[in-house]
Amino acid sequence: MTIAKAKKGAIGILTGGGDVPGLNPAIRAVTIRALREGYEVIGLRRGWASLVDMVRDKDYDNSDNFQSLSEELVNRAGRTGGTFLHTSRTNPARVAKANVPHHLHASYNSARNDLTPEVLKNLEWLGIESLIPIGGDDTLSYGVRLYQEGVKVVAIPKTMDNDVPGTDYCIGFSTCITRTIEMTNRLRTSAGSHERLLVLEVFGRYAGFTAMLPTMAGAANRCVIPEHKFSIDLLAELLLADRRKNPSKYSVVLISEGAMYEGGEMVFEHETTDAFGHKKLGGIGDLISQKLKELSPKYNHGRPVDVINQKLGYLVRCGDPDALDSIVPMAYGNLALDLLLNKIHGRLVVLKNGRYDNMPIEAVIATKKVVNVKEHYNTQRLRPHYKSFEMKPLFIMTTDLG
Repeated sequence: MTIAKAKKGAIGILTGGGDVPGLNPAIRAVTIRALREGYEVIGLRRGWASLVDMVRDKDYDNSDNFQSLSEELVNRAGRTGGTFLHTSRTNPARVAKANVPHHLHASYNSARNDLTPEVLKNLEWLGIESLIPIGGDDTLSYGVRLYQEGVKVVAIPKTMDNDVPGTDYCIGFSTCITRTIEMTNRLRTSAGSHERLLVLEVFGRYAGFTAMLPTMAGAANRCVIPEHKFSIDLLAELLLADRRKNPSKYSVVLISEGAMYEGGEMVFEHETTDAFGHKKLGGIGDLISQKLKELSPKYNHGRPVDVINQKLGYLVRCGDPDALDSIVPMAYGNLALDLLLNKIHGRLVVLKNGRYDNMPIEAVIATKKVVNVKEHYNTQRLRPHYKSFEMKPLFIMTTDLG
């Protein structure tokens, strides 16, 4: 049996990975257009987890796993942040034994289990003929897997870090940059009042865009990014020099959570990993703050300088979307529908050089998108480097490496 009732069939939509402002506008755009074209839209709850936990029984309460979407519902949510469909970091291709749903224990009892056969059966049971996953490279990498299994997939890129390959822009990035600049400027008053160094840790596991763009915009004096192992001594020397030049006697550095200094490694909150094999990052800001305080007398005539240390974290991903993260999701959602209506699948909708486009979904797993250090980062000054903005994309350094 199938759940879908619309004459033209059903389109499934889900959000995976971290929440960002702009997800609900994207869901709204897809839903309203699809309903008006005669399709049903089924919202899959909690990302890929819905297609793992689902029980194929019409009498079973699957309300935690899916819901039929209406214009009224998505209009109400479409102006808000987060995702009303909820999210998870579930990877159906690597489900730990402890996380296999009870009704599947008899069939899947290895340490790691590939539940893709169940995902495919659940999509068929729901009557979902096309699928639109919204997520970062982890979430969308499983979308690639489903496309390779024959599912009609069109993907929408989302991530605060703006590091999905193939696109200049991912939903959530503009709001992240806007909030980072805003909060950095607010924290200046405390740094200036106490004549301290201000160390702010921001998102960015492998890519430093969220530290680079606010620094380029003037929010910080320096930034350190995952793409370059920096000298902690050089950072201390530069920040203390910046502090001396500032009449208010403070300076600011943005620290990507994945940044590493010479002789050090990535800093993790704990050793456990998520379903995609990533340990939770956090704490490099604390470590750098301690080192800067210890080194400060060396570059301040023997006198120590205190440090204000703040992890911005979820403060830059919560709340309502800014203008760009309200407009781009609307366009991405309609682009995805255009492709599906034209029976084109296996694509990633993108912004490239200021224009909306699409490319093969396999771009998500073909490479990593990181800051081109040679082109955009001055390793001696620990800040963005640029010669000319002519013909550069909107966010300057967000094209793929190479």
